[in-house]
Amino acid sequence: MLDANIRAQLQAYLEKLQRPIELIASLDDSAAATEMRTLLEEIASLNNKISLRDNGDATLRPSFAIAEQGVAPRVHFAGIPLGHEFTSLVLALLQVGGHPPRIDDATIAQIQSLSAPMEFVTFISLSCHNCPDVVQALNLLAVLNPNIRHTMVDGALFQDYVNEQKIMAVPTVLLNGQTFGQGRMSIEEIVAKLDQNSGEKAAQQINDKAPFDVLIVGGGPAGAAAAVYAARKGIRTGVVSERFGGQVLDTLGIENFISVQATEGPKLAAALENHVREYEVDIINLQRAKALRTGDLLEIELENGATLQSRSVILATGARWREMNVPGEAEYRGRGVAYCPHCDGPLFKGKRVAVVGGGNSGVEAAIDLAGIVSHVTLLEFGEQLRADAVLQAKLRSLPNVTVITQAQTTEVLGDGEKVTGLSYINRADGSENQIELAGIFVQIGLLPNTDWLKGTVELSRHGEIVVDDRGQTSLPGVFAAGDVTTTPFKQIIIAMGDGAKASLSVFDYLIRQ
Repeated sequence: MLDANIRAQLQAYLEKLQRPIELIASLDDSAAATEMRTLLEEIASLNNKISLRDNGDATLRPSFAIAEQGVAPRVHFAGIPLGHEFTSLVLALLQVGGHPPRIDDATIAQIQSLSAPMEFVTFISLSCHNCPDVVQALNLLAVLNPNIRHTMVDGALFQDYVNEQKIMAVPTVLLNGQTFGQGRMSIEEIVAKLDQNSGEKAAQQINDKAPFDVLIVGGGPAGAAAAVYAARKGIRTGVVSERFGGQVLDTLGIENFISVQATEGPKLAAALENHVREYEVDIINLQRAKALRTGDLLEIELENGATLQSRSVILATGARWREMNVPGEAEYRGRGVAYCPHCDGPLFKGKRVAVVGGGNSGVEAAIDLAGIVSHVTLLEFGEQLRADAVLQAKLRSLPNVTVITQAQTTEVLGDGEKVTGLSYINRADGSENQIELAGIFVQIGLLPNTDWLKGTVELSRHGEIVVDDRGQTSLPGVFAAGDVTTTPFKQIIIAMGDGAKASLSVFDYLIRQ
C-alpha cells in the first residue's frame, strides 16, 4: 500500500520509538476496512516494537487506535490517515512510543495540569490542509494527559455521522459532544482555550517585557522577512502576531515562489517560523493588536490588555478574506457558507454548490469543486470573469459548471440549520433569482487588517496603509509592509521583499535618531 520510498522513510522514523506500542483495529467487512488492515500490517512489519490486534471495540468502524502496550488507548483514527493526514499518523506513532514532542516545557506542563476528563472528536477531510495541525495538536494532548481522548474522523468515510452531527466545515472539533471550535487551531490556541487562567498569565508576561528596538506586528511573509533582516542587524527584535504564518496558512498550492517549483502554504509558514527562530527574535504569538499609540516610545496595545513598547514599529498585519456582507452569511458560516474549497469541498460530495467570485481564486475553486460535487454555479458581479485565460478555458470545458455574470448575491438562504440556496439579482435586467444549493464558497478577494489603525496612520480609500518607497507611513518610526499596504500586487514574494525593505529602513531610521 505504501510505496518503497515512503516505507523506507517510515521505517527510519520508527527507529525513534522508545517503548512498545500496539495498533488496535476495529474493522468491518467494507473495502475501507480491508485497506486499513493492509496499512496497519505494513506499519507493524516495519518495527518489532509495534504489534497489531484486530479485536478493538470502537463504535466507528473501520477505525484503529494507537496505544502504549498495557495502557488504554487514547489516540484514535476513524479513517485511513493518508494524504495530508499521513504526518499525523507518523507523529502519533512516535509520540505514543515515547519520542519527545517538539513543544516547550511550559506548554507541556499546562497540558498535564488539565484535570477534567475530555473526549475530543475532530472531523476532517483528507484534502484539508488546515486539519492536520488540529489533529496533531489534539493527539498530543491525549498522549501527554491520561484524562484526554481524541478521535480523528474522516468525514468522507463516515457521512452518516457527519450528517448526524450536522458538520458542514472542517476541521470541526467537538469536546464532550459539544462544538469546541472550527478551522485551524494550534496547540497553543487549544491549550489557552482550555486553561481559563492562561490569558491573564500571558498578559502579565507581555507587560514585563523590555522595550524593543523594532516591534513587528504580524507574522506572515512580510513580518517574517522583516524579523530576519532586523535580527541580523543585531537590534532587539520582537514579533507579535495573531497566528504566525498569517494567510499563508490558508493557502494550498504555491507554484510561483521563485526557486521553489511547488510547495504548500503550511509548509512555507513552518519554514518561515523556523528561519525566524534561528535568530534572537522574541515571538509573541496568539495576540491581536488593538491600538497603536505614540509618545517617547511607540506602544502597541493588545486585545488581552497588555502593552508592548518599541523605538520603531513595522506593521505587517496582512489581509483577510472579504465577506459578502449579505443576510444569512454570518448565520450560516460553517453550516454551508465556506471560504476554503480545499478544506470543505469533500463534505459536499454529490451536492450542488456555488462559488461567488470570478477572479483566479474563484475559478480555481470552481474547477476543484467540479471534481467532487454534482454541480457548481459560479457567480461573478462583473460583466466577465477576471481569472487568467487558461483557467477560464479549463472552467468552461467542465460539463457540470454554470457561469453567471452580472450576478449580485443578495441573501444566503437556509432552513435554520444549514444552507439551502442563495438569492441574486441579475444586474443586466434587474430580475431576482434563487438557486437551490447545499454550499456557498466565497472567493471575492481580500480586506486589509487595518480596522484597529483608523485615525492613527494614513489609510487609502481601500483601507490600506499608505507607504512611500521606503515603507515609511505617515507616522515617524512606523513602517509597514506586505498586503496591508498600498504596495501593488499582493503576492508572497512581494510581501517578503517589502518586509526586508521596511526592516532596512527601520535600521537606517534608528541609527539616525
